[in-house]
Amino acid sequence: MATPNFDQLLEAGCHFGHLKRKWNPAMAPYIFMERNGIHIIDLYKTAAKIEEAANALKQIAKSGKKVLFVATKKQAKEAVAEKAGSVNMPYVIERWPGGMLTNFPTIRKAVKKMTQIDKMTKDGTFDNLSKREKLQITRQRAKLEKNLGSIADLSKLPAALFVVDVMKEHIAVAEANRLGIPVFAIVDTNSDPENIDFVIPANDDASKSIDVILGAVCAAMAEGLEERKVEKADAPEEEAAEAPAPGKRRRVRRNEAEAPAAEAAVAEEAPAAE
Repeated sequence: MATPNFDQLLEAGCHFGHLKRKWNPAMAPYIFMERNGIHIIDLYKTAAKIEEAANALKQIAKSGKKVLFVATKKQAKEAVAEKAGSVNMPYVIERWPGGMLTNFPTIRKAVKKMTQIDKMTKDGTFDNLSKREKLQITRQRAKLEKNLGSIADLSKLPAALFVVDVMKEHIAVAEANRLGIPVFAIVDTNSDPENIDFVIPANDDASKSIDVILGAVCAAMAEGLEERKVEKADAPEEEAAEAPAPGKRRRVRRNEAEAPAAEAAVAEEAPAAE
């Protein structure tokens, strides 16, 4: 797992914070200096925090659990869809559906509605509908796909949330906090890191900055998934090695069956010997 170094983070513009007048004092430990009224983030701390978050996310992926990525701002949408999709993780890049975590069963019903519409299309039910009904259902399906298509595989609550811009996604963060779901986030100098479990101090407005950080954490998750695959493949081999050979097992059973007969034969022979 390669964590981006200082130069890579610098080149991506991860160090640019917000104007000093917009800062959140709670971000003071992550600020290196102020230049031309703009706060500069300490990239050595950013690199360390990326590594810490990547290691934790790797373990979550290795355990087979899901991480939900949330980024509805324009600069982050493409990067999140590409990177989260590459490790088969769910993501939200359109509007955050209120209650998505706290009212998860309702969201699952909406996802099931999509499946039902697809089933109607396959079994021919859709063809028997009127033109108006077809149009309504097609529009409903398109709307559901846009908002929920990327979380269709999320059958239960995620093990963690990864958020880009905690101020914009404050509802998602609040829902995760309420349910005790750990939150990983790219946190800029104008944001409050208090409710974030894994803070990555960095520029959350530049697409290059977002891309380099997402690339690092998703590469770590890909490693975790690969390790899980290898361990699963090795497990049956280990079980097979530990189990006694079938031939031996049969021989033991045969010997056990023969034992009483042998004892009976010895008992019969004993008086004759006398």
